[in-house]
Amino acid sequence: MKGNECLLAGKTKLPFGTVPIMLNCGEVTLQTPSGKVMNIVLESHTTRKAQDLTLTDLSKALEQCIKLRRFKEAWDFCKHLNSMEAWLQMGKAALRALDIDFALRVYRHIGDVGMVLSLHKIRTLEDHKLLAGYVAMFLGEFDAAQAAFMESSLPLAALEMRRDLMHWDSALNLAKRLAPDQIPYISKEYAQQLEFTGDSQNALRHYESGITREEARRDHDEACAAGVARMSIRTGDIRRGVNMALKMPSRVLKKECAAILETMKQWSEAALLYEKGEYWDKAASVYIKSKNWAKVGELLPQVTSPKIHIQYAKAKEQDGKYKEAAAAYSSAKDWDNVIRIQLDHLQNPDEAVRVVRESESIDGAKMVAKFFIKLSDFGTAIQFLVMSKCNDEAFQLAQQHSQMEVYADIIGSDATPEDYQSIAVYFENEKNHFMAGKFFLFCGQYSRALKHFLRVQSIEDTQSIDLAIETVGQANDDGLTRVLINFLMGETDGMPKDAKYLFRLYMALKQYPEAARTAIIIAREEQNAGQYRNAHDVLFNMYEELRKEGIKVPVDMQNNLMILHSYMLVKQHARKGQHLIAARLLIRVANNISKFPSHIVPILTSTVIECQKAGLKTSAFSYATMLLRPEYKNQLDLKYKKKIEAIVRRPDKTEEEETTSPCPYCDFELTDMELSCPECKNQIPYCIATGVHLTKADMGACPKCDFPALYEAFTK
Repeated sequence: MKGNECLLAGKTKLPFGTVPIMLNCGEVTLQTPSGKVMNIVLESHTTRKAQDLTLTDLSKALEQCIKLRRFKEAWDFCKHLNSMEAWLQMGKAALRALDIDFALRVYRHIGDVGMVLSLHKIRTLEDHKLLAGYVAMFLGEFDAAQAAFMESSLPLAALEMRRDLMHWDSALNLAKRLAPDQIPYISKEYAQQLEFTGDSQNALRHYESGITREEARRDHDEACAAGVARMSIRTGDIRRGVNMALKMPSRVLKKECAAILETMKQWSEAALLYEKGEYWDKAASVYIKSKNWAKVGELLPQVTSPKIHIQYAKAKEQDGKYKEAAAAYSSAKDWDNVIRIQLDHLQNPDEAVRVVRESESIDGAKMVAKFFIKLSDFGTAIQFLVMSKCNDEAFQLAQQHSQMEVYADIIGSDATPEDYQSIAVYFENEKNHFMAGKFFLFCGQYSRALKHFLRVQSIEDTQSIDLAIETVGQANDDGLTRVLINFLMGETDGMPKDAKYLFRLYMALKQYPEAARTAIIIAREEQNAGQYRNAHDVLFNMYEELRKEGIKVPVDMQNNLMILHSYMLVKQHARKGQHLIAARLLIRVANNISKFPSHIVPILTSTVIECQKAGLKTSAFSYATMLLRPEYKNQLDLKYKKKIEAIVRRPDKTEEEETTSPCPYCDFELTDMELSCPECKNQIPYCIATGVHLTKADMGACPKCDFPALYEAFTK
């Protein structure tokens, strides 16, 4: 690396009287006084086996091999020493000898990835000085590296090294000789370092030196000008720095300069720069420090910091401008102060109430409650005491002023069981059985709740029975269940209750088979009364519950629901002009006309009319004949009577055969409206949109109730 040099490798004392003639690879040829020739090996070149040496001797042997550049032998000694220090010593020696390949081997062995990558980049260099410069740089000998680079074919490498090392003075000196065009960039980088270390005066000088005023280097010049602005402020030339920052478009520069001015307590200039940079929160904060409330007010619409809004609000409140203070508190979402000002200063309880309801502020609710207590509006006061979680105070207030029903309505589901019990006991003492039972239910005292519900004798009777059912369902107690069943069956008071309550009880107890039987009875009663929609809803809800619980639906329920659903579909299809489907559905209903005792004649009349429209002449004749029986003839609507008599007198028995489709189970062809396959004996599901049986080719389901449907018909 340093060129040719002579090093002392060791000393060997020659025999007396001998004269050295030749030296080769550590072997000296000597002439004795008698004229003979003899050979001896220098002590520095004596070879020894590593395994025979102590650690001290190994270290000495390693140093000797390094001096003699015997790196292969040194490798063996390093392996026996097995220390990082020894490997690094040998690696550096190989580098100084410019034996790059061996040095690579050493650094690869010790896992120095950075050095390996660096050496790979220079191993093919042919310029000896350039190679020596890089090696000296890797070894940290930067002055030697610079000297070597300057003598090489690439002197700019010295400049790159000094820039990378941030030796800016040396880099500038080199740039003046090697690359004058780099001086502005180096000056900017030097100035940035000086700015970081706090040397503002020298940083300003170098930023100014870095400005080129060339269009191609505009970004560079803007960075230097920004530095000049910052350093001008730091060195006391505030006017120059502020003017430069205002003229330049950079928002970041304005923020940086404003921050410097803020540390110097130059509030006006700092706030101006924050404002011009559109840093509204910072600008408002600095204006507050300078007590410039007018400017703060102008900036408030853009300010997002609650802290600034609160500071402004406090200032306005001190000035007696309460509306502006309330608006600022509202912007800061400081609802308690908004409520306080609305109540204490603006006398606007409506607005305070609105804010409390929207914000759900507990402290605000307390303030509103106290306000209404002063006005003797105890109901409203109770409401806000409950909202503020002051249930004990609300209860006492309600008790003192006979407002317990108000309190009970307000308490909702947030109260504790103790709160509910206190209310229940109060109503129990007042003989208000319905309310007492309701709150005993809420606090889990089911026996007392049921006792009060069964004592209700008023218009609340229906609600009390519903709540009694809910009580028994939650209690899951056989004794309470028997008490309620006896009451519903009339064994308690001799007045049997509506069967729908028994159905609801079984549902609440999850006794689904009993509920199903009751539902069928209720549906039959509704059908007999002509309430087909109610009957349909009862059966449908029960069907859903049974299916959800995995219980088989009784066949009677399925059939009744199918017939009722078919009847419900008739109007829809008739309204759309789909008379054939309407007629087929009415034929299905007419075949079960005994299930519609309240509307036999109207249903049969509709069947005849729809069959006529659909071209089903034989079916129309058959049901027209039925209508003319003595028991039905007098009930016929005069509007249709002559037409029906004409159908019977002049019968036209032409009728197209009903279309067929395959059974989804066995593919046997059967008529569309047939729901029982004569071949495989399966009951076939029907389409809830048309009433016809399903087919495998067009199968779908309702996304809400999951009942089957023909996809094409359902999506129309």
